[in-house]
Amino acid sequence: MAFGQAIRQRVNVLLIALFGVVLMFSSLGSPAWAVEAPDFPPLPELAAQLGQTAVLDDAAVLSASTEKEAIARLTEVATQTGIQAHLLTVKRIDFGQPVEEFTKELFFQWFPSPEEQSQQILVVVASEDHRTAIHMGSDVALEPAIAQSITQETMLLPIQKANYNQGVRDGIERLSLVLTGAPDPGPPAIAEESGITRNYATAEETDVSQSSIVVVVLLVVATIIPMVTYFWLNRA
Repeated sequence: MAFGQAIRQRVNVLLIALFGVVLMFSSLGSPAWAVEAPDFPPLPELAAQLGQTAVLDDAAVLSASTEKEAIARLTEVATQTGIQAHLLTVKRIDFGQPVEEFTKELFFQWFPSPEEQSQQILVVVASEDHRTAIHMGSDVALEPAIAQSITQETMLLPIQKANYNQGVRDGIERLSLVLTGAPDPGPPAIAEESGITRNYATAEETDVSQSSIVVVVLLVVATIIPMVTYFWLNRA
């Protein structure tokens, strides 16, 4: 009996250790920094904290000079046109939510009424996802095709290469020019080459895939070992 109890104690310790390892790898496989729209406080609260809401670098990927330049350009746009543009950077959007859906949800959260929404623009950059989106009010004189080109061509290509400062500077400059009545300079010429379909996994996709495989293997091991041990103890 004492021998059987000792074995059971060892098995319990092993199972607890396996359970801890499974939890650890599960947490590694899911982005702890992912955000949802309700995670952000109301815009007036952010304005009181930061003194401005033109650039909200929640992902901390922008240099001080880029942030200062973007704030100056968007403030100039607001002065000339009355349009309030806001750039938000986040690390990752929660549970694979489409960036367009997240942007729209946060836009309506920050600007609930049609009157509040009418002259607002929200541009979102998800740095770890390498995704961008824009949502704007009904009175913003910006063609949807140009708006999409700004986020999906001018901004996205540098951002996909982790050149966040360049993507933001180029995107805000083009946005500002169009909103103030200047001719649209269009996307950079190299953006036309970015439509090539890739047949390889990115580093982020590889990391997630490897983490998922490890979690599945550990779950299988944690299931099989107790079963084998149970039958072995009963036979013993």
